[in-house]
Amino acid sequence: MTKRDAELKEAAYLEAEMNKELVESDPYRLKHHIMPPVGLLNDPNGFIQWKGVYHLFYQWMPFKTGHGAKFWGHYTSQDLVNWKHEPIALAPSEWYEKNGCYSGSAVDAFGKMHLFYTGNVKDENGERETYQCLAVSEDGLHFEKKGVVAELPEGYTAHFRDPKVWEHDGKWYMVVGAQTTDLKGRTAIFSSEDLMKWTYLGDVAGSHTEQLGEFGYMWECPDLFHLDGKDILIVSPQGLKPQGMLYQNVYQSGYFSGKLDYESAKLTHGDFTELDRGFDFYAPQTTEDEKGRRLLFAWMSVPDQAEDKHPTIKHKWIHNMTFPRKLSMHGGKLIQKPVEELEALRKTEEAVPGIRLQAGEQHQTAGTVSELKLENLAVRSGLSISIKNNAVLHYSSEEKVFTLTRTSYADGKPESRQCMLEHLSSLHVFVDTSSIEVFINDGEEVFTARFFPEPGEKSIMVSAEGEAAFDLKKWEL
Repeated sequence: MTKRDAELKEAAYLEAEMNKELVESDPYRLKHHIMPPVGLLNDPNGFIQWKGVYHLFYQWMPFKTGHGAKFWGHYTSQDLVNWKHEPIALAPSEWYEKNGCYSGSAVDAFGKMHLFYTGNVKDENGERETYQCLAVSEDGLHFEKKGVVAELPEGYTAHFRDPKVWEHDGKWYMVVGAQTTDLKGRTAIFSSEDLMKWTYLGDVAGSHTEQLGEFGYMWECPDLFHLDGKDILIVSPQGLKPQGMLYQNVYQSGYFSGKLDYESAKLTHGDFTELDRGFDFYAPQTTEDEKGRRLLFAWMSVPDQAEDKHPTIKHKWIHNMTFPRKLSMHGGKLIQKPVEELEALRKTEEAVPGIRLQAGEQHQTAGTVSELKLENLAVRSGLSISIKNNAVLHYSSEEKVFTLTRTSYADGKPESRQCMLEHLSSLHVFVDTSSIEVFINDGEEVFTARFFPEPGEKSIMVSAEGEAAFDLKKWEL
């Protein structure tokens, strides 16, 4: 560890310690989600299960609630439920990363954990430089930086970042989020025999390629993996214009499904599908754990989307992760479900089978931090669930539309996100103090949002517009 590295880490620890009381006094501090100890958290990084332990690193700006020269914060868990804050993994101390250790990934190779990340540099004129870098650890806690392993290929701007690395048939591959010099979003791909020397192979997919027309000016946070017979490319494109119910956030996150030809380094793929229909979901990253599950974390926010309006800022912290999700393919669609381990959070249970509501009738329950399941749903006309007088889930069986409405923390007005939904058979909802995650029809669609109800508000109200029948279960968490 260099002197500069030690100084930066010490300053970050001091910032967290100085503001600990203020941060933890915030009534909107979450009970069961990963958050920063102070300052700003964004992208999940280096998600891996290594030697039996889950590691989740995260983009961290400890000194303010805005973006800047990021560190890699670090959490570990034995069970995906209880997380321990570990020492800082990376600080922006070297010339090739002086303006931020940007996002990246982790792999297990040669018995060591390898972190790949983007070194962000700005020169004296504010011009950006970008480098793909490597750090290695023997214990998963202390990292030795190896420096730059891949430089910027021709044809791209310096918006070239977020390396995701995996192994296939004895060879290593890396995808990187990219922007071409004519401002088209792409996913670039490299290969390597030893993780140190990387060969650029081309674009695996992108805007204005053979398979896509105009599709954004920058693609961030790519992730490419094989799942249930398909190669899946997850990416976060910037610059998509809203189309009806689609692409309603400032930036999007979604996936292409198809087949990767490793010889040509091209992904033959279908249409882009958004992963989450809610307000707050970006930069997802996956890993395969020792049980063979493909797991996903995402940042529960979107960059440049009223970040400066979050009420937690006065307590000197902002943003959190989603709950971990398990992925599978069904009928050509990526299905997301909360991991089974979250059941360990359940405390008191309320179970009410066979509820039947007529038009105008309501079923009332309550929960501060809770899990809610409505199963065997039959809805004629419409069904609404009001949560803490700040968010409403609504399904119209006539219009076949599902809607999440919340009170905007930016201007106090109602705002909505929607998707088409042919039928509604089940709802699985996780409510934390200031977050909501909604899994529809066993993960067919998902809505994620931050929301900021009055502290202490507990009301949950299910209302019918026509007839509705369902079995209800609720747990305090």
